[in-house]
Amino acid sequence: MSLETKIYQKENNLNFFKLLKASLNDMYRSRFLARQLTVRDISAQYRQSYLGIIWAFIMPLTTAIVWIFLNGTGTVKLSDTGVPYPVYAFSGTLVWSIIVGAINAPLNGTKSAKGIISKINFPKEALIVSSIYKLLFDSSIKIIILLFFVFVYGVGFHASMLLFPFAILGLILFGVTLGMFMAPLGLLYHDISKLLTMGLGLVMYITPVVYAVPKTGLMKTVMEWNPLTALILTSRDFVVGGSLDYVAYYIWVVLACIPLCFLALVFYRISIPIIVERSNA
Repeated sequence: MSLETKIYQKENNLNFFKLLKASLNDMYRSRFLARQLTVRDISAQYRQSYLGIIWAFIMPLTTAIVWIFLNGTGTVKLSDTGVPYPVYAFSGTLVWSIIVGAINAPLNGTKSAKGIISKINFPKEALIVSSIYKLLFDSSIKIIILLFFVFVYGVGFHASMLLFPFAILGLILFGVTLGMFMAPLGLLYHDISKLLTMGLGLVMYITPVVYAVPKTGLMKTVMEWNPLTALILTSRDFVVGGSLDYVAYYIWVVLACIPLCFLALVFYRISIPIIVERSNA
């Protein structure tokens, strides 16, 4: 009886397409684990909270209320937005909160699981899938509140509203892609999360979140080049039935995110085990 002979050869473990295929396979195989992590994290997040799930939209709501007050009292004079300002402000802050949540999700998800990463061998991509599940859960709640605002203030139903959930997926793709690049750095240096929070706070003011793009001037140029402008305005236009002036730019941004997302996945797959090993050394 002849015995099977296997020959082991050194292979290039940094082949991009092999790593990408392995990462996508692990994402698919870890669906159940990702769901379990999602249920655990959501339950823990709201278990000891008196307001519970209300926290999912209370921050964008309070930000919108501040700007509604400033605009209503004349403290800040804003250009015409074309829709009732409360709808404009709340839709902008809500969409912005989804983008910020998507950017922070990979880092926060990886940080919270750092203890089990070093002890249990499991696909690290499950943490990314779990982060996306949590984002979809939070986003669904925020969409319901936004629709309430839209009908209360008389904007009414528009056929373009049916495309809004797809716009949300584009926001999540953009944010998670950027977040996967930031997550390994955030695990190495705690300053990254603080810089990210501060930077996003500043970027909000060069993005038409609570006020429209100016007609002229330097800020108009900055906002028009800012890719977040296309994401914010197109998502808002889907809700309020706007003119969709930035939809082409939105499509280009989302399409550009697809190869970048693949690159981020490979970067995340390579770097996270090394960083965890280094931190435990």
